[in-house]
This record gives sequence, structure tokens and C-alpha cells, in this order.
Amino acid sequence: MSQGLGQGGLGQGGLGQDGFRRESLGQVFSRWPSLASANDGSPAADALPAWMLSAPRRRWPDLVEDGTKAVLAVLVPVLLVGWGLAAGPPASVAMAGLLVAGVLVALLGTLHVARLRRALRASEAQFSAIFERAGISMWREDWSAVGETIAALRLAGVTDIEGYFAARPSELRELCGRVLIKDVNAFTLEETGAPDKAAFVGPLDRLLPETDQTFVQWLVALGRGDRFFRSEAHIVRADGQQSDVLFTAMLPRERAEFCDLLITSLDITAYKQAQARLAAAEGDLARAARSITVGAVSASIAHEVNTPLAAIAANAQASLRWLKRPDPDLAEVTAALEDVVSEARRARDVVARTRSLFGTASLALAPVDLVEAAREATLLAERDLRANGATVLITADPDLPPVTGDLVQIEQVLVNLLVNAAQAMAGSSGRRDVAITVRGDPGAVRVTVSDTGPGVPPEQRARIFEPFHSTKPGGMGMGLAICRSCIDAHGGDLWLDDAPGGGAAFHVRVPTACRSPA
Repeated sequence: MSQGLGQGGLGQGGLGQDGFRRESLGQVFSRWPSLASANDGSPAADALPAWMLSAPRRRWPDLVEDGTKAVLAVLVPVLLVGWGLAAGPPASVAMAGLLVAGVLVALLGTLHVARLRRALRASEAQFSAIFERAGISMWREDWSAVGETIAALRLAGVTDIEGYFAARPSELRELCGRVLIKDVNAFTLEETGAPDKAAFVGPLDRLLPETDQTFVQWLVALGRGDRFFRSEAHIVRADGQQSDVLFTAMLPRERAEFCDLLITSLDITAYKQAQARLAAAEGDLARAARSITVGAVSASIAHEVNTPLAAIAANAQASLRWLKRPDPDLAEVTAALEDVVSEARRARDVVARTRSLFGTASLALAPVDLVEAAREATLLAERDLRANGATVLITADPDLPPVTGDLVQIEQVLVNLLVNAAQAMAGSSGRRDVAITVRGDPGAVRVTVSDTGPGVPPEQRARIFEPFHSTKPGGMGMGLAICRSCIDAHGGDLWLDDAPGGGAAFHVRVPTACRSPA
């Protein structure tokens, strides 16, 4: 990172590797959004943050100025006394008085400096006491390298920090390693069980696993000039276990503040585990409810379908008897066959009603931002992504129009595709990256979810969207079938391709104006 900024460097001026300009994706990716405003209400979204415009603190000029004043306070009286002694007794008396005044000034100045030093030491001691005795984990970190890199990117015209690093994951990891943890307080050691501060002090990338999704959002917040940042993340503890934490920090307003960032950390591992248990219990309850519902509906269907089937069978048998007579009764046969047709239609109507009961519900149509839908889907699928060691990278075209659709159904489709991608890479020994790309198509917006897994064999592609066809052990084979049904209800398309770097790429195309199929 110190030698340029990776492939392409700053010369691209905010252009992605595919040649189109990327813009900021908006709000920070976090379960705990901040209410603090960004850029102090600057009218331009791409305006430089205030901290980039602040002049660096100049220490040497201040020292020279203070030294000059101190020297003049003593030297001028001495020179005046020397001049008075040379001029004669009357002047020497006056100059002696000035010398005494100068000495008094120097003495008072010395006492004042000593008092300031005592106040500084007391302030430092007070800060140290608050830092060490606080009942919450507190970290002191040096983000100077990050500040320099983000300032260089913004000044070079890169406004989409997230998109820039999504195309350069190795640079993102390297920059994370240049963030230095300088100190942690005693409560951090007590909370984590670490033996000493050496378990934390050092590069930040030692503690953040590669599946972390939040570091880049700190960069986004810094590049936008946010005043405050709060984000849920997971770190690797000294014992190798992962903990869920909630990080909060007031972000710098001047360049000099990057060297000493104070960050608080709240361990929410127990809270997350309780959430997981609650979700599991809700899932068990939902499955039990579905089983009861399926049983009741099956009984109802059997009752309703058996009646017309019995009538069909009886009329068909009667028709056969009348046809086998030496003199067939064609009138009776015709009447019986008409009853067969009527009862068959009745059975068809029963099946149609059942299908509508379990089919796609009526759409709650509204404008949907597919970029935000992709972000929310990533949050909803976070547990499965982490469990399979998958990392999600999101890129998007600038100024995408909203689509008209049902947000819940679209998010559910994306969640299903994300979970499938993570599970497909579960046995992979290399990087497990899931790329979400949101791009504009004529009259539509297309979301592509691609992975670096083994892909889908050609012989299975023709059936992968069929109901009850599954490539996973114990799978029901309904996920992709339901996804296609949801997208079809929006008048869109869902299809499968090979990912550029290997693996599978699922494309979801949703029209900007929903055209539900008849």
C-alpha cells in the first residue's frame, strides 16, 4: 500500500476494473446504524470530509515561537542593564530595576510552566484512571495509515471506497494490518481472559478473521466524514475462539487525531447466542406448525378429491357395463361420461385451489432499492455465511433505479442464493468469496450472486430449478423452485451461469416496472 495503491493505483480515479465509475453505496453496513450525520450536512455527496481539509498541526513553529518569547523575556532586560551600566550610574539604577523585573518575569514564567506541567500530568493520570477503571472494554488504536490512504483515494476522485476495495481484497487486508492497537484497558483483559495486553497490542488483522465484513465500512465512514461509527463485528480471542462485539467510536475531525483513536467494545456473544437459540426454537415451532398444517391440508385434499374420484370411477364402470350389453345403451353411456367430465373438472378445481393456497402470495408492490435489499439479505444470512467461512463483497452500478416489487420476497430470494453459495464452498480449501454485483439492464436491474465453489455440473442444470430436486443431502429441493416462482411473479428471470473465476453465478433480473405474469 505504501508503494502506490495496488494494481491501477490512484490513476483510475474511481473507475472499477470493468471500466464504469462507481459511486458511494450510501449508508454504512451495520446492524446498529448510527443517528449521527455525515459531513455536517454538506450538500454534495462527494464533498471531501472536514478532516481532509484540516491543516496538520505544526509543532516546530509553536516551539520556536514559545522559545523566542522566553528568550526575549530574559534577554531584553539583561541587554538594557548592560546598556545602563555603560551609560552611567543614574541609568544603571533604572536598568537594575528592569533586571529585577525581568528576573521576576522569568521566575513567574517558570512557575507557570511548572503549574501547566503538573496540570498535564494530572490530566494524563485522570485519563489513565478512567481508561483503566472503566467498566467497558476500551481500545486505543493508531489509524494514521488508514487516514493517509483514504485521503489519497478521495483526493484522486475515488468516491466509492467499498467498491474500490471489493475489487482489491488483498489491499484491504493489508490496510487492516497497518491499523495498530496501542493499548487496551484492564476490563478488556478481564472480559476476554487474556493473560496480558500483549494478546491485543499489535496489528488489527491478527484479531479480525477474513470473514469480517465491517472493516471496509469503517473506511466508508471515514471517507464520507461521519462523526460517529458503530458496527457489529467478530474478533478472534487469545484462546482462538470468536467473539461477537459491538464497536463504537467518535471518528476524527483532524488528521492528527488518527494516531490515537479511542474505541469502545461491548461483548454481545451471549446476546447473539440467545438470538440463535430463539431463532432455532422459532424454526422448530414453524416446522411443527407446517407438519400439522400439511397433515390437516392433506386430509382435506383427500376428502375433497376422493368424492369426485369415486364418482368418476362409478360412472366409468357403469359406462363399461352399458357398452358391453348386446344392445349398448348409448344414451346412458353419454350421460355417464358427461358426469365423468364434470367430476374431473371438480377434482381439477380442488387442485387449483390447493395450488393457490400454497403458491406465491399476492405481492406487496413498492419501490425497492436492490442494493439495500442485497445488504439486508447479507445481514439476514450472516449466521450461515460465517458458519461456512464465506466472505461477501458487494459492488454496484451508480444511480440505479428502484424496481417495483415485494421487498420481503426479493430479500428471501437473495438470502436463499447467498446460503446456497456459502454451503457450496463449505469444503473448499481456498478463499470462500461470495460476490454480489448489482447492475442496470435495459428496463430492469440485475443482481448476480457468484461463488468460488465447484459449480453446478452440466447434467444437473436442466433440473436445478425443478421442485423436489436437490443436490444437497437431506435437502427438500424446494428453495430454488420457490425462488424462481417469486421472480416469475415479478415478471423477472432467474438463471444460472458459470462464474468467471469458477463456481456458480445465479442471475436475478427484476424489471423496474413489475409485470406479473397472467
